[in-house]
Formats: sequence, C-alpha cells, structure tokens
Amino acid sequence: MIKLDFRKEYKHLYLPSKKEFTVVDVPRMEFIMIDGHGNPNNNPVYAETLQTLYNLAYTLKFALKPLGVEYSVAPLEGLWWMPDMTEFSAANKDRWDWTMMIMQPEQVTPELFAQACAEVTRKKDLPLVSKARLETYAEGLSVQILYFGAYADEGPIIARMHAFIRDNGYETNGKHHEVYIGDPRRSAPEKLRTVIRQPVRRL
Repeated sequence: MIKLDFRKEYKHLYLPSKKEFTVVDVPRMEFIMIDGHGNPNNNPVYAETLQTLYNLAYTLKFALKPLGVEYSVAPLEGLWWMPDMTEFSAANKDRWDWTMMIMQPEQVTPELFAQACAEVTRKKDLPLVSKARLETYAEGLSVQILYFGAYADEGPIIARMHAFIRDNGYETNGKHHEVYIGDPRRSAPEKLRTVIRQPVRRL
C-alpha cells in the first residue's frame, strides 16, 4: 500500500510562513480543473464547480484505494485573473476569470479520470463534469504567504506582496493563485487559511 501525504511532501507549498513572504519554485503538478467567469460570491456556476470538483476528487481517491494508493484529498485551489491584470481588484469581481482545481497524485491517469467522470455523471446531476479536465500546471518561481482571515480582507496583504515583488527585483508573471486550506464551504470567514501565491520572474 502506497500512502501519500501531500501536506508533508509539499509542506513548503501548502503550509508556508504566515509571518513573511517566501520565494519558492513550484513543481509541475496534475490537477482536475474547471474554468469559469464572474463573481464567485453570487455565481451559482461557481458553487456547482466546487461541488463537481469535490465529487470527482473523492471518486478518484476511492478508485485508487483498491489499487494500493491511499491519500487525503488535496486542498481546493483557484487561479484568478483578468485580461488586464492592472484592473484586477475586488471592485471588479464580476469581470474576473477563474480556474478552480484540486491537485491529483501521479497515479491518476487520463483513463482513470475518464472513468471517474463517467461514474459521477451516472450518480449525480452535475452538468459541469463535461467541463472538467485533467491537466498539468507548471507554476515555477513564485512568491507566497499564508493568510488568516476573510477573503474580502485580502487586499492589504496582496498589496504588500506586490510591493515585496517589486522591491526584490521581480515582476508578476502569471495568474493570482490561492490555496484554500480546509474546506471553504464549512469554515467561518475569520478562521479561513489561504495560501496566497503569485508567480514571478526576475527583472
């Protein structure tokens, strides 16, 4: 039996410092992903996206157990962006694009993913299963920090992160990335823990 522990193996990515910004090199990882658009706070498609991702993630987990692979489902993650990132702010949530995703172990093959999609479709009324995909995401050099608190209050720490990026000779190089430690559907806002990450490159 292979027992995987993502939080131990990738502790520097899923439980980084909450006191200071750190620079990390994020490796290539496999994710199940679904894309969307609009304000996540009032968008029923966003809620359905999360339901679909969790159903697929747990179906894959249970499918791998008889094959000798055990693990806890990885945290929900989100990529957030706008075509013009200079306009990216909480005031423009209705214009946000996003990709929600859950990291998968390397044992999840395209064939196993297709089987999971078929099983979830058979058991649940979740049309977004047809929009889900298994994809490699290579983020690379990034700046990150662990944030405690409500998503609506992230603005100041994101501004500090962007100042850190500029002051240390980097520039942003990709989509705003958040990793939601725990299940955001079941936690009080003040108890939320979020890894805030921004891909960068050297100037």
